[in-house]
Amino acid sequence: MKGNLNLITQALAAVGCEMQVIPDPTTVHYHLPNNLSVLVHREYSEFIAELTGKFPHEKEGILKFYGECWKIFNALNSLELKSLEEPIYLFGQFFQKPLECLTLAYYLPQNAGDIARKYIQDPQLLSFIDAECFIVSTVKALQTPMINASMVMCDRHYGGINYPVGGVGGIAKSLAKGLEDHGSEILYKANVTSIIVDQGRAVGVRLSDRREFFAKTIISNATRWNTFGTLLKGDDVPKEEENFQKVYVKAPSFLSIHMGVKAEVLPPDTDCHHFVLEDDWTRLEEPYGSIFLSIPTVLDPSLAPEGRHILHIFTTSSIEDWEGLSRKDYEAKKEIVADEIIGRLEDKLFPGLKSSIVFKEVGTPKTHRRYLARDKGTYGPIPRRTPKGLLGMPFNTTAIEGLYCVGDSCFPGQGVIAVSFSGVMCAHRVAADIGLEKKSPVLDAALLRLLGWLRTLA
Repeated sequence: MKGNLNLITQALAAVGCEMQVIPDPTTVHYHLPNNLSVLVHREYSEFIAELTGKFPHEKEGILKFYGECWKIFNALNSLELKSLEEPIYLFGQFFQKPLECLTLAYYLPQNAGDIARKYIQDPQLLSFIDAECFIVSTVKALQTPMINASMVMCDRHYGGINYPVGGVGGIAKSLAKGLEDHGSEILYKANVTSIIVDQGRAVGVRLSDRREFFAKTIISNATRWNTFGTLLKGDDVPKEEENFQKVYVKAPSFLSIHMGVKAEVLPPDTDCHHFVLEDDWTRLEEPYGSIFLSIPTVLDPSLAPEGRHILHIFTTSSIEDWEGLSRKDYEAKKEIVADEIIGRLEDKLFPGLKSSIVFKEVGTPKTHRRYLARDKGTYGPIPRRTPKGLLGMPFNTTAIEGLYCVGDSCFPGQGVIAVSFSGVMCAHRVAADIGLEKKSPVLDAALLRLLGWLRTLA
């Protein structure tokens, strides 16, 4: 609830909204191979005590690795976060906080796995660091930018994880209400099918019902694959986007299971969030290998009827696994895969889970593609090969004048904080371009050329 990285609270405050939240005492409970159980406590000292208790011979390495995470987090948290594509802001921050800016520049091309291996030798502890990064980025530590890992691994302790009363959907509803209260209009059931380009400039959007809207600025929160592969056609796709396609591929999607269960099947001290990988570290990145579990009613019982709990279970899955099936075979496969996943949770955590189910709904990558409008239902971009940190990640501006991108396929990538940061950066860059913030065209052009060159190094 505090600090410059608490961007969601800042966004809500900007439109006059505030949400009641419930503090989560445990960010995640890991259930890992070799019966390794690790609780990520809200208090950093408690988490470190737990982890060093499991790996006492690696205490120094643990403190040094997570210490570097804090160095990055504290540098980020000390800055006023705005667009890194806006030179007046960038130079201003550098002169005010030179050490912090240089710290971030140093870590920009580095990955969490490389830093971890400087201090840690134990293979199982390195695998745990892989799991820590996987829940952020769906890839192991060697492919996770150190800056992204640090944002998540420290923010969970700095302000703690706080669950919105009434469910996370309340965040979007509150933002929408705040925007409307300030005079904005939000159109629902308005599917954009194309971006209208006139003489090389984005000037509007066309909807599936053929309505057209025109504006000076178009901001796409679709993935870059959707933006430049679906919403723009042919000659309108800039060559600059080819580099993104070379460096990044689509992460897999998810199989999701939403269940209502009888409350007595869960022990009274059950944690809200769990990550399960029972037997084999090599299955971490495999489809259906790792299981994510969230039980929001542990924190907010008002979300379900009395005597019931809600379970949200999800695991990585590829859309190719679900294509080419008849409706009957598709529904049958959903039941088979879901039954196996639920059975694993029953064996590992909650005996009697299957018999306690009172409601169950299963979604596949095709569900994610349909309702989230994301190419192949992807979770986001992952590096095609070992990346140079965040160097290859594009920013908000595009080669098409008037068109900006936001979201997890823009700098700084995946994760709630990262995506929120992307939105804040874009808002600032747009404000400068339309004259609401100071701007220097000469410096702008030089900085954008420099950033473009840096991306080619990835």
